[in-house]
This record gives sequence, C-alpha cells and structure tokens, in this order.
Amino acid sequence: SSLAVTMLLSQIRAKTTTQKDYVTAADRLMNLLAEEGLARLATPTTVVTPCGTCQGLQAPVSSALCAVDIIRSGGILLEAVRKICPDLKTAKVLIQRDEQTAEPKFFYSKFPDGVSNMKVILCDPMLGTGGSAIMAIDCLKEAGVAEESIFFLNVLSCPEGLRALAAKAPKVRVLTAACDEKLDAQKFIVPGLGDFGDRYYGTSGYAEGHWGTDGK
Repeated sequence: SSLAVTMLLSQIRAKTTTQKDYVTAADRLMNLLAEEGLARLATPTTVVTPCGTCQGLQAPVSSALCAVDIIRSGGILLEAVRKICPDLKTAKVLIQRDEQTAEPKFFYSKFPDGVSNMKVILCDPMLGTGGSAIMAIDCLKEAGVAEESIFFLNVLSCPEGLRALAAKAPKVRVLTAACDEKLDAQKFIVPGLGDFGDRYYGTSGYAEGHWGTDGK
C-alpha cells in the first residue's frame, strides 16, 4: 500500500473525523483506487519517446468497460472510475444485508446491453463476509459475464471475505486498499472504519456520537 493510501485510509478510519473531512479523504482515496484498478486492466506496450523507446502500459479501452456498483456505497467508488473513463458503461446491483442474520438479500439489478462482452469493474468499499460481492458476481455471471472478466475494486477487506470470494469466484481479481484483522461477532470489520455509507452520506452515527467526535 502506498503512503498516500495509508494516510487517507487513516483519516477515514479515525473516529474523530468529521463528515466533511471524511468525504474529502474518501473521495481522494477513491480516485487513487480507481487509477490503480484501471491500471490492472492495462496491457503491456512499447512506448516511443522523443529520445527512444521503453516498456509501458496501454490503458484499457474505456468504452469496452462496465463499472458496476453495489448500491449504495459502491456508487462512490464507481463515480471515481467514471470520472476517469466517462464513456464506460455503468450498472447497478441492489443487495442489502439483513442486520439480524448478516446474510445478503437481492433486490434489483440493471446491466447494459452487451455486458457479457465487457470487462467489468465491480465496486464496493467494504468486503466483510463476502456475501454481497458473491451475490453480485453471481448476477453478472447469470447475465453472461465470464468470471475472469470481473475485477473487484474495494477499500477495506478482511480474511473471511477474501477466503469466501476465493472459494466461490476464484477467477475474480481483487484490488483492496487494506486487509484488516477479522470480523467481529456482529460481522463488522475490525479495526475497520464503522459504516462507510453512513459516515459518507451522514445518514446516522454523527448525532449519536459513534463517529465525528472525540467522545468528550
């Protein structure tokens, strides 16, 4: 992990980070992850410079890409990718975790025509149990997308989620900013950062003192 990624991740992890600072740091981190993710889809090339030649990477053809977000937090990461590749296709999958059982529930998906012929960047900031990501991958496979054509872009993961993903979708490549220690009894990532979406969108947690405060 780069120093820039570590710095920005530290800021969004901190309990004391306000919503304004959280959004700013998260957006900066998303931009870095988006660039790194797209670079993983690049192909080797020989670059002709004004003074000679060197080996480099050719960016993927953005019109042949589809970025898919697992609503709602995945949209934050998707938009970072779309800023770089404004002509890529985008898609949505709505999967919500049952807070009692921690199991995912599928509600909705919408994919563009021809998605089966595209390279897919699946976006979701948090990989806990892996249930939502695996369900989204299954939806893509049902739409005709080859498993090896799916690239999972992620902010924070844990061993349990990565193992589940490797077992159920071994050909999917993963880029994550950090792999944390474990899941707790409530299936939250530890040390983690709390609820990514609630902190970013300000849905809850600030008034209750869960984050955005030093507790005094």
